[in-house]
Order: sequence, then C-alpha cells, then structure tokens
Amino acid sequence: MNSAKKARLESKGWRVGDAQDFLKLTKEEAAFVEMKLALAECLRAARIRRRLSQTQVAELLESSQSRVAKMESGDPSVSIDLLLRAVLAIGETPKQIVKVLAAAAA
Repeated sequence: MNSAKKARLESKGWRVGDAQDFLKLTKEEAAFVEMKLALAECLRAARIRRRLSQTQVAELLESSQSRVAKMESGDPSVSIDLLLRAVLAIGETPKQIVKVLAAAAA
C-alpha cells in the first residue's frame, strides 16, 4: 500500500497493518506461514515449468488432483513435509528449495 493511501486511512481512524498483526501471529508463526506459502508457490511454478498437470503430480505422489490443488493454494490442511515431498518428486533439488525458502525469509 502506498504511503499516501495509508496516511489517508489512518487519518480517518483506520488501523493499517499486515496479516501478522491481524492474526496476532508471533514472529516465528509468521515466518512458518511465509515458508509454507513459498513452498506452495514453488510447487505450482515447478509444475508449470515442467508442463505437468496437477493429475500427473498427484500420480507421482500417489495422491489426488484435489490434494495437489490444496498444496498449491497453501491450504492449512497440507503439511510442510508433504509440500517438500511434492516439490522433490517433480524434480526440484534441495538447493533450489533452500533458495526459495531463503527468498521468503528476506
């Protein structure tokens, strides 16, 4: 949000913050959410780059297409270990995953 809009909202009594403030997340919880979302995006981008469908990724994982869709959307029911397993299954390297996580932390 640009600073002029933020100032306008605050002058009218609105409180401007981010998801961490709104959800009252600790710094660690917010970092965890960011890492999970980064892995979800990594999975989606790698799948598209490799021209794989969600169904093909599901077959690699012995899962369902709907589960892959949930993984890519960052659904809370999806664990980080499942996201990591999926990203590795479609051919990303641990080095690439560390790069994605480091970018999320920056």
